[in-house]
Amino acid sequence: MTQDELKQAVAQAAADYVAANAPEGSIIGVGTGSTANFFIDALAPFKNKYRGAVASSEATRKRLEGHGITVFDLNDVDTIPVYVDGADEVDHGLNMIKGGGGALTREKIVAAVAQTFVCIADGSKLVTTMGQFPLPVEVIPMARAHVARELAKLGGTPVLREGFVTDNGNLILDVKGLRIADPKGLEAQINQITGVVTNGLFAVRPANVLLLGTTDGVRTIL
Repeated sequence: MTQDELKQAVAQAAADYVAANAPEGSIIGVGTGSTANFFIDALAPFKNKYRGAVASSEATRKRLEGHGITVFDLNDVDTIPVYVDGADEVDHGLNMIKGGGGALTREKIVAAVAQTFVCIADGSKLVTTMGQFPLPVEVIPMARAHVARELAKLGGTPVLREGFVTDNGNLILDVKGLRIADPKGLEAQINQITGVVTNGLFAVRPANVLLLGTTDGVRTIL
């Protein structure tokens, strides 16, 4: 199977999971990225079962609305039973690196509200120790150089994501060369650097369920 076929398989499994676990009339949280896009397409046939969705990015909002799915502002939503999103890396504790698409801050906010976080990924994303994928860090523009110096002290090599601005008007530093043995501790440490909005480690709030696309089918890891 190609990588896209694996993504389509986990996206369909996620749509089935939502259909089975999200109450009728609820609002679904939807992430950002190529795998999340497949999920949106798979969710569309069930759209009349739900009130709508909360989108973690402008790109996701547009794709949802293109399918006729109502998109709500998170401030108008009290609860989200299920949030579905992909990951750039995920370990066996269901900690993740996210933010390859640059939507890490909004993704983290939606995840904080959700009762259940379902991560969807192809088998190549499952790792023993995270860090091969550069860790995205969203920063206030005026703090870019300061934050980069502080990140370098942690042993990484921060690289500005050229020509990219987040939906929040900020910049992304992609930190290469980290070996992340303590995801929760490193997430908290980076977030304490003045000028950091947030970083792409999802360990304080990891996934609850991982739907992993493999050549032998979709595995469910709890």
